[in-house]
Amino acid sequence: MHRDLQLERWTAVCLLSDIVPDTGVCALLNGRQVAVFRVGGDEPRVFAIDNYDPNSQAAVLSRGLVGSIGERIVVASPIYKQHFDLQSGECLEAPAQSVASYPARIDGGQVWVAA
Repeated sequence: MHRDLQLERWTAVCLLSDIVPDTGVCALLNGRQVAVFRVGGDEPRVFAIDNYDPNSQAAVLSRGLVGSIGERIVVASPIYKQHFDLQSGECLEAPAQSVASYPARIDGGQVWVAA
């Protein structure tokens, strides 16, 4: 779930052009690794979730494969292939292993994340 926006600080993490469409990068925000994803080419959207995969106990989600399951945009962990919803952080195969999601936006050609 997104946290209260009024309590969060927005941080510029990179230029949108630094992220290849339909892939992710890792950013360090407030001492926490956050996986930031760019989805779509012509009208890009950005998403941010924890980079740490609780299933494999490794910080790897930013290197996962981006795709969709039904209407949900997901990343598949590169280790055990569990799918994480990029909007909510929910692990589809094991909801108890879900991760935090963070508000993300594009402004001025930069990607901003509130964490």
